[in-house]
Amino acid sequence: MSELFDAVDALVASRSTLPPAEERKRLRTAHGLTLDEVAAALKVRRATVSAWESTKKPTEPRGPEREAYARLLKQLAELYPASTRPKEPAAPMPATFTGAPDPAGEMPEVPDAPIDDVAEALHPTKATSTSHRSGTQKAAPTEARTPPTASAPDAADMTAPENTQAPAPAPAPATAAPATAPRPMRTTRPSSTSRRPGAKKTAPAAIPAGESDPRFENGPLAVVDVEDGQVLAYCTGGLVLDVPAESLPSLVDWTLKEAKLGQPKLSGPGKDADPLLVLTEAALERYGLPATLTEEERIAGRIPESHKVIKQLTRAQWQLTKRGFGPWARIYRPATGSERACVQLCIPSWNALDVRHWGHAAQLPPAELARVLGTYASRVMTPRGSTAVTGLELMTALHPPTRASEPDADGKRHSEHNPGSLGTDPVDCAPCEAPDGHPLLKNLPRFHVRGPAEKLFEEAYDWARPMTDAECLRRNLVGLDVNMAFAAGANGLIVGLGAPTHVKNPAFDPKLPGSWLVDLSHVDLSRVKVAKDRWAQLDAGLLPSPFTPTGERPEGPAWYATPTVAYAVELGYEVRPVEAYVRYENGRYLDGWYTRLRDACLATMADLGVDADLSPDGFLAAMDGYRSRDPQLAIVVSAIKATVKGGLGKLRERPRGEGWKPGEPWRALARPTWRPDIRAAVISRTRINFHRKIVKHAAFTGQYPVAILSDCVVYAVDGDSPLDFLPYRDGKPLPGGFKLGVNPGLVKHEGTQSVLWGEGVREQFDAPALNLARYIKDGTVTGVDSGE
Repeated sequence: MSELFDAVDALVASRSTLPPAEERKRLRTAHGLTLDEVAAALKVRRATVSAWESTKKPTEPRGPEREAYARLLKQLAELYPASTRPKEPAAPMPATFTGAPDPAGEMPEVPDAPIDDVAEALHPTKATSTSHRSGTQKAAPTEARTPPTASAPDAADMTAPENTQAPAPAPAPATAAPATAPRPMRTTRPSSTSRRPGAKKTAPAAIPAGESDPRFENGPLAVVDVEDGQVLAYCTGGLVLDVPAESLPSLVDWTLKEAKLGQPKLSGPGKDADPLLVLTEAALERYGLPATLTEEERIAGRIPESHKVIKQLTRAQWQLTKRGFGPWARIYRPATGSERACVQLCIPSWNALDVRHWGHAAQLPPAELARVLGTYASRVMTPRGSTAVTGLELMTALHPPTRASEPDADGKRHSEHNPGSLGTDPVDCAPCEAPDGHPLLKNLPRFHVRGPAEKLFEEAYDWARPMTDAECLRRNLVGLDVNMAFAAGANGLIVGLGAPTHVKNPAFDPKLPGSWLVDLSHVDLSRVKVAKDRWAQLDAGLLPSPFTPTGERPEGPAWYATPTVAYAVELGYEVRPVEAYVRYENGRYLDGWYTRLRDACLATMADLGVDADLSPDGFLAAMDGYRSRDPQLAIVVSAIKATVKGGLGKLRERPRGEGWKPGEPWRALARPTWRPDIRAAVISRTRINFHRKIVKHAAFTGQYPVAILSDCVVYAVDGDSPLDFLPYRDGKPLPGGFKLGVNPGLVKHEGTQSVLWGEGVREQFDAPALNLARYIKDGTVTGVDSGE
């Protein structure tokens, strides 16, 4: 009988009554829980919990998750009854929120806790009130808050709920103060903590300082400014610290000894991130540094060694890296054992924050700039330089080159190679992978131009064609842009970890990373395999070749990365490489890098109201004007995307302003992360992924692209929206084709212009194959394929 009773209980639980979506969200925010925390406790994705709370079209949990979710909501409903009436919000106060997630993105697990204790496991301090501190004086315990019953916008999930007349057991989470709020109270004690109650619902979500490591309880960074003669450090979570330092050396000392700034390591054998100080122009003046660089200093990328501040640092026994004192300066003392003494500076007025990637961040007030950089730091990593430098450093932080060995016979540990990393020593690339001017090519004739049979040329698409008569009769040109296309190309990609091995007449292995010399000119796109046993007839003249970035059909043997050759096999054609440089030591080195950046982008887009589980219509609506909902978070999105492209570009960094001559080595070659083969493999796979979708779309709809630029493709259609020509059926996209969505590899609407506009532009510049994908976003043409 007990089995029958259990079955009945399970059946009842599977239909557990759940409150409306608005009430679900109210209960969660009343207890100060984030979507990530609930998702981790219930072992589902963040987007799944967000969909359960969606007021437009909520989804319903199933199976054991439904029972657990119902239990959680029931417990919260007892703590926060819906009849509670909110009071007017209290004025914002400074806060050090000590409940930040682990920087590696891992949320606390509570697998063995009873579901009745889920909320307590997520926030063990929820049942006790906290106190505000300013300086060394304590205020009376604060009144607990609950939010109003009406649901707040998705972008405000992390904002503090409003006050209520009846006290509740849990304080509200901290949020960033709105721009119009009075300046937050400051504390001279970096270790002091406070929570800001009663913030308005419209206040932007703040990234809290981390409580997982007491060494860094005030967050990863601070923006240092001067107001009314007082030096202040604006930290994440709204905390403002008084800075007693009178000189730059003392500021560095204060940062390391008192400020409690930094970020825990992202990987077990890795290193903690050094604290980052962002100096405003007022702070530069206070510490004797120029507000801007002269033209000579800008070109050199540093102030001269004779500058008085550098002399101050030298007298205090601080050192600078070889790059000197520039926009991203690193000030350090040699490490003693495992203890590091290093502080990084970011100087926005010296162009540390490139406007192409950080927008107007350099002009933001200190508190808002701390929020932007703090959000990026918590979701990606503490910036180490430009977004490109940070993208490369993130690879190393997730796969450190060394680790501690097991104890030897004497019980001592030593440093050893960390499996899956690139190691500590650089490796030579294959000659075909070397860019022009590389030392491997120093014996080539001076004006020799390498062709496809000598040089690996895996680059993104830049292809266009004249429109057909039928396409000229269409109404519009609609552009699709692939989200984080190069990140998607890195996901699951097997890349070489060591040096290449040269082989003659090899059998092609699609799982073996490397560069292959093979003739693919016989691949005919008019007949290709689009499924296991299905071939499709296509108009090859309307398609770009997948094997060249220009889209032109190859004419003979050429060097290709593994994904390109594998695609020729996938299309149903035989390949016979002549020679190859393969890497037998290999692995999925970029998986963690992709995951970190994907999660950062998805979390930030969700804060902007664009969730991963939206319907196609809902996604297009959510994307309309999403940047204006929170311009600061929109800056973070742009920076994350720039981190992807820039990090991959750094894998083949060229010499820059170093007095370099062709045939001589340059600085980047000394890095283990100088790996042009990995960059080529990612770009190859990205281009192939793009072509695969184009072929599937053409085979199913008969529609062909008229232009492709990198990750943007343009079609001539009668409608003005992607939904007017993408083959959705019952809300489901064409398998293997284009799908609307925010995830990497899915597409968004890039822009719509009329066919008359496109033909007019091409006629104006007398360029029948002008790449219209470059200008489809807003229709502004600055020059013929200038890329400006």
